[in-house]
Amino acid sequence: MVFRTFAGLGLDAHGLRVEFTDRGRSPRVVLDVGEFRVDGGSQVAICGPSGSGKTTLLHLFAGLERPARGVIRWGEIEVTALGERVADLWRRETVGLVFQQFHLFPGLSALENVLLPLRFDRWSIDPAMRARALKLLERVGVLPGSDAAWLSRGELQRVAVARALLRKPAIVLADEPTASLDRDMANVVTDLLSSLCRSVNATLVMTTHDRLLATRLDQAYDIVNGDLRSQTLACMQQRLKSVA
Repeated sequence: MVFRTFAGLGLDAHGLRVEFTDRGRSPRVVLDVGEFRVDGGSQVAICGPSGSGKTTLLHLFAGLERPARGVIRWGEIEVTALGERVADLWRRETVGLVFQQFHLFPGLSALENVLLPLRFDRWSIDPAMRARALKLLERVGVLPGSDAAWLSRGELQRVAVARALLRKPAIVLADEPTASLDRDMANVVTDLLSSLCRSVNATLVMTTHDRLLATRLDQAYDIVNGDLRSQTLACMQQRLKSVA
């Protein structure tokens, strides 16, 4: 199966519910999202403290996890209706993933780490893809021959960003990509991620605990009682609560 993917896919999610069951206890609702839409090509941040369900929500958007109920669509594809093998194929052709843990291999060069996902398709690398990998590494400021074992955390995350953008994905999902970086480097990585996504018109959804960092994207949302609310609305509600 081959998916026809177009840059800037929009997200439509509604009725999402995720429950966790602790042994001997009633199910605990982690996410209960009524409706959430992201315009194609836009960039949004989802904020919340540790344990609020940010990573789970991103895994749902990627088709890595399934909700207890609800529907997730990217463009015309209903991700929640895909079988496991088809979902794997859809992700490979459509989604670029940036994780908090870099998932790079020490002993391999920066270039080899960026190209590694292509090895799952074929061992030989198309010259055009190698050229794109080199261009991306130049853009993020990491030498192609650098051994990943000797790179700083900021450099490792920039290599991970380059790898996620290699196939010019229609969607980029980034899970706390700056959590282990200092403020200056977090700003650098966020701006690079944003710029590279705009260069291919990819839709970007990034989770973060850092509300200040979230303002660098187009829109920001907070997870409040398992649902998503725009930060503007959430701030207004908090102010009204404090006045009352």
